[in-house]
Amino acid sequence: MELPVAKLRDNAVLPTRAHEGDAGLDLYACEDAHIGPGERWSVGTGVAVEIPAGHAGLVLPRSGLARDHGISLVNAPGLIDSGYRGELRVLLLNNDPAEVFRIAAGDRIAQLVLVPVVIAAAVEAPGLAESARGEGGFGSSGR
Repeated sequence: MELPVAKLRDNAVLPTRAHEGDAGLDLYACEDAHIGPGERWSVGTGVAVEIPAGHAGLVLPRSGLARDHGISLVNAPGLIDSGYRGELRVLLLNNDPAEVFRIAAGDRIAQLVLVPVVIAAAVEAPGLAESARGEGGFGSSGR
């Protein structure tokens, strides 16, 4: 499968895979940013994508940024619908209590994973089928 990508700025970097067979395509910052402790920042990638119908894009954090700098995505995963054609922006959060995190244009800041989706229509039902779990939610497994 091919993913059409449009560069919206001259210094934009097309998404790449670090290794053949990797699920995620690395997304690159197209602008400099500095994120203070506890702050969040929307970082532009300078690219737009054409996600195929029947698929969605999930923007996920990079584990190295989380481990080394406490950087996460505010809305992980970020959802990119197949009809969206605007710039991909990444909402980063600096969880480090003391250090400013600096981003330079060209830095890898997140990854994009394409997934197939089922387009279901919500229909009102008089009731739902019984299940072993029932209404058990948060913490219901006892772990």
